[in-house]
Amino acid sequence: MKRALMTGKMQSSPSNHAGGRSVWLTVPAAALMLLMGAGCSASSAAETATAPETPAKAAANAGRHPTSGLEIIDVAVLRGDRRIVFKTEHANTPEAQSRGMMFRTQMADDEAMLFPSDVPTQRSFWMKNTPISLDIIFIGVDGRINNIETAVPYSLDSVPSVGAASAVLEIRGGLAQELGIVPGDKVEYRLP
Repeated sequence: MKRALMTGKMQSSPSNHAGGRSVWLTVPAAALMLLMGAGCSASSAAETATAPETPAKAAANAGRHPTSGLEIIDVAVLRGDRRIVFKTEHANTPEAQSRGMMFRTQMADDEAMLFPSDVPTQRSFWMKNTPISLDIIFIGVDGRINNIETAVPYSLDSVPSVGAASAVLEIRGGLAQELGIVPGDKVEYRLP
């Protein structure tokens, strides 16, 4: 058996099998490979049950959105005798409200984001760095929808509320029309 300094590089050697290539590893690299192999071995049921959760799964289990980390609350739009419920990210800080749906590439039909106002006021939104179309639903002080605007991805144009808004709800662009949501519909939610 030939002894050699292990360099961590692939070297050609006509005396080796498997296509004439041999892998030389440093001693620390070889030890790492042994440890990695041990980590890939079969585990007991107890070990599997206590394995750490992924951050996304942990966030979802804790009632938080896996991407934003924002708390999830139910928001319902009452349309006649229909109750349309959205799993809604609660943007409850100035930072979360500034970030909104920026850089997000998808939004499911049962998802939304809520931007509550500390004091009802005229609200205005833009779509900077937002690659998906959104329906921006402005909720009046009476809890009813004042106006709905479909915003264009990446647009820097201002999308304003009609009158004072106590909150703004964002859903996938075009979904309000698909679901028949219109101004005057009641919106219900409970803030934590």
